[in-house]
Amino acid sequence: MHRRTAFATALASSWLAMVTAAPAQAEEFRAVQSLDRFVALTNGRDLRRFGIRVQVTPDGQIEGRAFGGPVTGAWTWESGYFCRDLFWNGDDLGYNCQLVEENGDTLRFTSDRGAGIFADLTLR
Repeated sequence: MHRRTAFATALASSWLAMVTAAPAQAEEFRAVQSLDRFVALTNGRDLRRFGIRVQVTPDGQIEGRAFGGPVTGAWTWESGYFCRDLFWNGDDLGYNCQLVEENGDTLRFTSDRGAGIFADLTLR
């Protein structure tokens, strides 16, 4: 299996397991609507979930590790969306604009401008 596909499958499986295993509770996620708010939430903090630890820096860089491999990339804020180019372990995972929502110390990133799959990452 191609490494990019394996990584995407691992992430999707991890997200699916967490979503289906989570107890039913009211979720009050609110859209992060501005660059200033996004930077205030993420500046100097790690974004984490099982096997993943990344930082998004105010100067538009992404760096960290996921499932033992390096994660690098670049991001911009475009019309209310987090748009990123991402590389994992040298593989290009592509460009995607994502809806970002917050709930306490959790940020939810939903691919395809909010129409795709989501991943919840904890701010530490």
